[in-house]
Amino acid sequence: MLELKQDKLVFRFPELHKDAVCSIDFQRTLRIPDDNREYPLPPGLGRFPMEHTEDHTSRLPSGWAEHGGVVLPMYQSEALWINFSGGYPCAIKIATGKINAVTGKSWADELKKKPQDYLVVPTQPWLDGYCVQKGLIRQFVAMPLGAGYTAEEQLTGKAEHGGLQIVVYPMKRVHYEAMMKRQSHRYHEDVCFSIKEMSAPSEMGLAPGGLMRQEIYEDEYGFDVWDLDASSRCFVHILNSDQWNNVTGKPIPGAPPSPIDYTEAGLTWFEYYDDKLNTLQGSAKLAGLDSVAAKTLKLGEKPMKNNGAVTPTKIKSLGPNTAKVIDGKW
Repeated sequence: MLELKQDKLVFRFPELHKDAVCSIDFQRTLRIPDDNREYPLPPGLGRFPMEHTEDHTSRLPSGWAEHGGVVLPMYQSEALWINFSGGYPCAIKIATGKINAVTGKSWADELKKKPQDYLVVPTQPWLDGYCVQKGLIRQFVAMPLGAGYTAEEQLTGKAEHGGLQIVVYPMKRVHYEAMMKRQSHRYHEDVCFSIKEMSAPSEMGLAPGGLMRQEIYEDEYGFDVWDLDASSRCFVHILNSDQWNNVTGKPIPGAPPSPIDYTEAGLTWFEYYDDKLNTLQGSAKLAGLDSVAAKTLKLGEKPMKNNGAVTPTKIKSLGPNTAKVIDGKW
């Protein structure tokens, strides 16, 4: 069962276990400089608003109604990261334009063990982009579908799907209950962060942006624990922000600050590591894609705005132990 609540996608599997719940939301964020330097994690600037696709079918492309799912607005060249929450372990596949964000391979509903083509929650707290190398991702950046920038177009030569695709598989009940028994005497706590004249809505896709330090972790539970007979999918359509008001009647979200403005204000960037977990090597297919800035140069177009390098000085380390409280002598 899938619900949209307070701009969160809530995946529930009540027939499996009362605790089998996983939530996903999409966070607005800084678009880091696309200059081949490695940057720490930018902040979350609040959730993107989302609406049910079927509530606005008369104002959306006909294919969107067939896909169902939800729609969210993004400015061209705006970035997002995907936030996961929930304590029940789930295996989650993420794709953009039906290109797997972990392996670079074409979409398939089924989980693949080798190479691992999914993320494990709550081990993986978030995902900021395409897994291009061990410990490095390229940021998800919105670009118009059909302009040649998106991962989909670069790998398939087609501008067919756009948006994001998600499928969630929960852990089997027997494995979850056994795990909870083992942990019954342990302390555990998760880290959480958390128009103009009407025209045909512009379909948007996601393209690889700047390089960011982020580890994508190997499945620590083992492939056999996932309930392959219980899954839930969602197609997330991306609408050009300029047309959001025309389609939904809702206000257009304000544009996020630039990395330069954010850094000069002395605000915090982040690093996240878990040295107890192994990290995926990254995808050669995804590593071979042109970033938005590189593609812009190849196409002879104007350079990206607000793409100047920054040097973050205020960086906060995060990790699985940062939420623990020590009980000393009384």
